[in-house]
Amino acid sequence: MDLGTGLLDMHIDLVEELLAGPQDWDRRTHWFTVLAAAVTPSTIQLWSRRRPESADLLLLHAWADLLHGRRRGQLDNAQDIIVACHHAARLQPADPGPWTVLLGVLRDLRRHPREVFPVWDEIIRRDAWHREGHLQMLGYLSPEECGSSTQQNAFVDNATARMPLGAPPVALELHVLLGRYRRAVTSNGLTGLLADRIFDQPFANSVLGTALSTWPRPGFLSHAAALADLNVLAYLAAHARHRDAANAFRAVGATVTPWPWRLDGDPLEQYSTWRKYFLTRV
Repeated sequence: MDLGTGLLDMHIDLVEELLAGPQDWDRRTHWFTVLAAAVTPSTIQLWSRRRPESADLLLLHAWADLLHGRRRGQLDNAQDIIVACHHAARLQPADPGPWTVLLGVLRDLRRHPREVFPVWDEIIRRDAWHREGHLQMLGYLSPEECGSSTQQNAFVDNATARMPLGAPPVALELHVLLGRYRRAVTSNGLTGLLADRIFDQPFANSVLGTALSTWPRPGFLSHAAALADLNVLAYLAAHARHRDAANAFRAVGATVTPWPWRLDGDPLEQYSTWRKYFLTRV
């Protein structure tokens, strides 16, 4: 065994140990998305030789293929991912992860709701408040994909009416607001020029006001992707020029996520500029 293979073995051991922890599906899915963005083909190949029937390997490979396909703008191996998801689901029946990746693939393929909704049902049957599953479904129901604003709003209203306080999909309404704002910004004519007016509407005032007054409290958000959601809050509060935007920037601290700051340029530059603006005003 050469040095390179030895290092890969160590990495695989660490990943397997991480994923073998308690079955916190929200945290596991977060780990998978982070690992999938960083894993190399050589690591997957070596792991496959060591554990050809590992459900975690199959799931990580599927996540990685989905993320890489989205970066390229096309899923060249969609059927292979679908097969891997079903295989992983058979090996790990309680895990909503394979069904979440499958939903992501069907979403990218713009499949009919009769094919998509049964997969969504499999996710929430395993984890009623699965953050990534909710976000995938929200994207599928968006006007840009296979739904409409009405369908998206109905989905969010139904979820938030039943959702426990601080549950992992807590940011659904913020994602809807972000979608409305971005559609306005990229529109031609008067709609684009007056995009900021969206933040004057009752929905935006309510959603931002509630989040800014509760989310930054220590311990209020405890799910794995809490900082990603706080970045969305800071982005929207900044563009809304909300009087309490500084609260979100203090909660985010130095942990900047590419989304949604990359919508306006370099994420770190965008975040730093807005953070300085709001924290030096108080």
